[in-house]
Amino acid sequence: MSKNIGPEYVRAIAPYQSGKPIAEVAREFGLDEASIVKLASNENPYGMPDSAKQAMIAAIDDLGRYPDANGFELKAVLSQRYDVPADWITLGNGSNDILEIAAHAFVQHGQAVVYSQYSFAVYALATQGLGARHLVVPAQAYGHDLDAMAAAIGDDTRLLFIANPNNPTGTFLSAAQIEAFLQKVPQHVVVVLDEAYNEFLSADDQYESTAWVRQYPNLVVSRTLSKAYGLAGLRIGFAIAQPVLTDLMNRIRQPFNVNSMAQAAAIAALDDKAFLEKSARNNAAGYQQFTEAFTALGLEYVPSHGNFVLVKVGDDDEAGARVNLALLKQGVIVRPVGSYGLPQWLRISIGLQQENAIFIAALTKALA
Repeated sequence: MSKNIGPEYVRAIAPYQSGKPIAEVAREFGLDEASIVKLASNENPYGMPDSAKQAMIAAIDDLGRYPDANGFELKAVLSQRYDVPADWITLGNGSNDILEIAAHAFVQHGQAVVYSQYSFAVYALATQGLGARHLVVPAQAYGHDLDAMAAAIGDDTRLLFIANPNNPTGTFLSAAQIEAFLQKVPQHVVVVLDEAYNEFLSADDQYESTAWVRQYPNLVVSRTLSKAYGLAGLRIGFAIAQPVLTDLMNRIRQPFNVNSMAQAAAIAALDDKAFLEKSARNNAAGYQQFTEAFTALGLEYVPSHGNFVLVKVGDDDEAGARVNLALLKQGVIVRPVGSYGLPQWLRISIGLQQENAIFIAALTKALA
């Protein structure tokens, strides 16, 4: 078969690199799986809440049937939670699915998509998969330069991604900054506000973006239950937007894209305030644990508003890969970010206190 089969822009895509699984590291380095600490994928260190597990058990008997394609019960819970009509909600197989759906619904081949340098890798993948034009705006202090992003919008721009907080850098835009930006964006450009880490924001930083959805018909707010709610393995996300946008997104969305177990677990997890509060407390304590250690080691880090910290582990372009390998050999999995253009840095997910301590000891040894 010809090597040139398929569009050139698809062949040029570098596949998404996920964090190494524990089993793979155990095989590669001859380690006991039980001794390995994974702080690579921004997962909830508590795992899934018990409430979600019980809901999944109750849903098992119905797995011989297709899931509710419209997600009626889950949408009803989300509708009440965010005070929006159910037809303002689109369900996704994780928020990654929402980002891809938005790209396919609003952008044609050759049109332009705007996103920031050092922002989530899926923005670039979704753009390239369409054969659309990338307008990558240089970062400002490792985060979004909203003025420059507004200036980059042209007549053929159809979509703009903002991650808040941003992954992998952890930077944050205040509610005032985002609202001022939304006022500048022309109506022919859809803005996707990707809030995968919103639940980790401090009380002072919290805002409710659904109010903006009511005001700006070109805004899509994307959320996930993979992080704070602990449902990463079930792949469940959702978007909130006005019906003119959700109608198009639901035409693109795959039928049955959110399975029955995921829907049942999501309904339970959304009502589990105790689990969410416990996760937020652990995250705040772990962040302090990390940053105090980085300061003691003389390492530069980017102040983070998510459940991870980006830390610089050397001055040469091999530093990230070198320290990452040294950590893997000690049974600690973190995330190198050379693919983001940050080869001197590593992104570390916040784990349980004892997991964080194991990482800090391993990092100290790797740097020495």
